[in-house]
Amino acid sequence: MSQSEVEGKYLSTASAQTPIDGILQKLFRMELPAQEHFERYMRHKWRLNHKPSTLQGSFTSVKLFLEFYGKSGKRDLEEMERADLEAFIEHLQDGGLKISTVRTRLAFLIAFLHFLMEQEVISGALLKNTLSSNFRKTYPAMNPPMCKRLLSVIDDVRDRALILLLLRTGMRIGEALGLRLNDLDIRDRKVHLFQGEKNSMGRVVYLSDDALWS
Repeated sequence: MSQSEVEGKYLSTASAQTPIDGILQKLFRMELPAQEHFERYMRHKWRLNHKPSTLQGSFTSVKLFLEFYGKSGKRDLEEMERADLEAFIEHLQDGGLKISTVRTRLAFLIAFLHFLMEQEVISGALLKNTLSSNFRKTYPAMNPPMCKRLLSVIDDVRDRALILLLLRTGMRIGEALGLRLNDLDIRDRKVHLFQGEKNSMGRVVYLSDDALWS
């Protein structure tokens, strides 16, 4: 067989790959808790003839949850508690995602949980009550007079410093709560955020005078 024939056969095989093939290839390269249940679920959705976009959305959402679940120290889904689900929702909300994105990922996760219940892998009590995200409202930016009024009623030094840090740098609450002393560079007025919640990339924010000396 000539080289051109080999290349043609390869291209033909590659083009014949189905959406589920690509997803399973990604899944096989991962190490996730309950990976066999995840694979079974994705094959189930493929047999139901779901659209490629739906398959990809399910894959991404469930993968994110299982990664989060594994980092909590758990491996077996039988150990899952409602607190694990609520913690994951908070994790998504603190990640700076759009509300619509969080809702979509939550819907995909709930569908996966229902599948696990039908398979008698987890208890139906996990979703006995509606799993709600309790989305926080988005408030408009505070203008200087509003900031001044807010700060005038804060006497505690630590609370005042935290509020100023959030207002002046645009940091998310989850990022601020995760700061360590070594993340602060007082001399250069920097705060190093070595791993962003949203994109897993580091970034730097800068301290204003009032935030630095509050």
